[in-house]
Amino acid sequence: MTTSCNIPGLEVPRSRFPDPEQDLNDDSSAAHIVLAGGCFWCVEAVFLAVAGVTRVESGYAGGSPETANYDAVCGGQTGHAEVVDIHYDPSKVSLGQLLKVFFSVAHDPTQLNRQGNDRGTQYRSAVFYETPEQKQVVEAYIRQLDEAGVYPQPIVTALEPLSQFHPAEAYHQNFAAQNPHQPYIMAVAAPKVEKLMTSFGDYLKPEYRDDDKA
Repeated sequence: MTTSCNIPGLEVPRSRFPDPEQDLNDDSSAAHIVLAGGCFWCVEAVFLAVAGVTRVESGYAGGSPETANYDAVCGGQTGHAEVVDIHYDPSKVSLGQLLKVFFSVAHDPTQLNRQGNDRGTQYRSAVFYETPEQKQVVEAYIRQLDEAGVYPQPIVTALEPLSQFHPAEAYHQNFAAQNPHQPYIMAVAAPKVEKLMTSFGDYLKPEYRDDDKA
């Protein structure tokens, strides 16, 4: 992963992003969605701060179990993407709200097979869906964002069926929190979390809110 914060999506204000017109009607106590948006360290850091998110696990999806390891995936030839498996309580946060954060803060969905200086299919923008309902909500929101002209370029996020999620190595889990002074985290992950805190204060867990830190 290359130190870079050249991610234009971070410059688009929240006011440009509409609320999803379609969402899941889920009354269960637990749900999850697998998202790919570049380096999983950064995407994980963003979603760990969102209220209603109960667990975030970094891992790999889109390739075979035999090559689901960091050294192989970094070569860009395994078919995997770096992903995060986001577990959430639908009574507190919806899939649509998570997608709003994903497309506005967590990454730039107009960059094909890259995020900033991180290049390769392992850094692609993708949503790995498990149900037709999940796929429908994501497709509708991408269409809604494109029709609203939120970004000057079209969104290139791929929708891929989730065949299997492979957890990443233990040292990748909660990486940003464990390594706050690592140069990549300071340059790339920290600005995303900061934007979430300043632009989506109503989405934050209490411990991330400024008024709770005073």
